[in-house]
Amino acid sequence: MNLLKTALVALSALIGSAGLLAKGELNLFGWSEYIPQEVLDGFTAETGIKVNFETYASNEELLSKLVAGGSAYDLVQPSDYTAEVMIRRKMLAPLDLAKLTNLGNIDPALMKLPHDPAGKYTVPYMTGTVGIVINTEKVKTPVRGYKDFFAPQHKDRLVVLNDNRELVTWALYSLGHSANDISKETLAKARPVVAEWVKLVKVFDSDSPKTALLNGDVDLGIVWSGEAAILWNEDRKFQYVLPAEGAHQFIDVLAIPAGAKNQAEAHALINYILRPEVSKLISAKFPYTNPNLAARKLLSPDELANPASYPKEGKLETFRDIGRLAADIDQLVTDLKSAQ
Repeated sequence: MNLLKTALVALSALIGSAGLLAKGELNLFGWSEYIPQEVLDGFTAETGIKVNFETYASNEELLSKLVAGGSAYDLVQPSDYTAEVMIRRKMLAPLDLAKLTNLGNIDPALMKLPHDPAGKYTVPYMTGTVGIVINTEKVKTPVRGYKDFFAPQHKDRLVVLNDNRELVTWALYSLGHSANDISKETLAKARPVVAEWVKLVKVFDSDSPKTALLNGDVDLGIVWSGEAAILWNEDRKFQYVLPAEGAHQFIDVLAIPAGAKNQAEAHALINYILRPEVSKLISAKFPYTNPNLAARKLLSPDELANPASYPKEGKLETFRDIGRLAADIDQLVTDLKSAQ
């Protein structure tokens, strides 16, 4: 009995020295339908750290909440261009890279990009694209790009992301501009295109655009690639196409707000997510393009063959911060939607 007690005490000390019985909590603010609950539960079971999880549907919502009370959150999940804004405004705390022992699992090609050139503030969580899903049982004409998608014959059969910058970017692509070629002049050119397009859309949905396609409410969608991957897994009739004119590649990251009260706990969760076996669980539930190369080695051939998760080719661009023009985009789209 004494030997058993001694062994248990030794085991407890060993686990405690590894930080596995830490106590505390952290407040996570992330995208809806993006972090599996079993990952958060596994982290809590291992560390004793409770995760309070709140979600948002857009980068704009994230920013507004942080400006209103940023110290309430310990870990956030902005997109690359929003992280760029937050770094410039000193809204993020520098990461203690020594605590992120699993950071080497991330694809080096996705580190130290323009949104965080020194790699001091962000860690890639997931990357993906925005492209077109086609229900090939219903749509028999070719759909290769935005002009094909927003054709009059598809009126009221379309779901698109409820994201103002995305919508304007698609219009700019259709006019031969790049994703970041945004000015007063190019927005004026995009306005009549967007005005015609919003008349054709049945559903604007950034949270779960796949739902309208699965339910048969629409036949075509412009959606996040992870949503498209789930559709393809459900039924191979849902084909994914990267628009020929160009497509947005996003990199969603993990970052710690400046002034966060539970930074040690936030670092612990980041490092936990960077484990290959944990990152693999995230891919299984939300099959975007996993930036964790060690986790990719654990994926099945079917997962790696999903054309939405791992598209073979495409003209891709990441978004950059556009400053005050973001408000002009919001006003433009809001005006055009309200006119319907």
